[in-house]
Amino acid sequence: MALRHLPKTLALIPDGNRRWAARNKLSVLKGYNHGVSKFIDFSEWCVNEGIHNITVWAFSSENINRPKREVNALFGIYEKAATDRELMERIHENKMHINIISNPAVMPKKLVSILSRIEEETAQYNDNVINMLLGYGGKADIEFAIEKMKKLKNFSVTEFSRNLMSKAIPNIDMIIRTSGEMRLSGFMPLQSTYSELYFSQKLWPDFTKKDFDLAIAEYGRRERRFGK
Repeated sequence: MALRHLPKTLALIPDGNRRWAARNKLSVLKGYNHGVSKFIDFSEWCVNEGIHNITVWAFSSENINRPKREVNALFGIYEKAATDRELMERIHENKMHINIISNPAVMPKKLVSILSRIEEETAQYNDNVINMLLGYGGKADIEFAIEKMKKLKNFSVTEFSRNLMSKAIPNIDMIIRTSGEMRLSGFMPLQSTYSELYFSQKLWPDFTKKDFDLAIAEYGRRERRFGK
């Protein structure tokens, strides 16, 4: 693919799993299962294209307000995926470091423990990073940093950034959101300041390699001025 430039850091808001399940007369659980599998494909597309830092919003702080049965089912899917041998083999084959950014207050301890183990097992990989946001929200991220900095008399934007829940994630070059929703919903307010936004009409489980190529091609055509 001949492009002027590629995003070095790419973020994904994989929206539309529930609507996809309803459209295909499947359970919500199966919709999310397909979504998780699709993300593994997506991460491989990125690595093969030369994009080595990916952030996915796997579960927002607002998602906890969904029906309890659905929330617990989603947590169960993540647990299952994290212990799936085939999926883990693909992660190791692609030498992907899984970096978990989570809010322990809204996440089950068992899931946090399982994901933390994967984080440790993949810490040896430096070339490819997948930042997984769980129980994350932009407002909660800001509140988290403010709480940590209450005792400081003077602080800068740089110091504030160092205290975010998402401090390990660099500024994001491109954000892809699926399902036709054209908003960021509070996603990473600091790191997304100059992000290029791309909204796909496809529901996340229907998002294909061709759709990915179209998004990356669109990024390659844009001229980034950063306010200059």
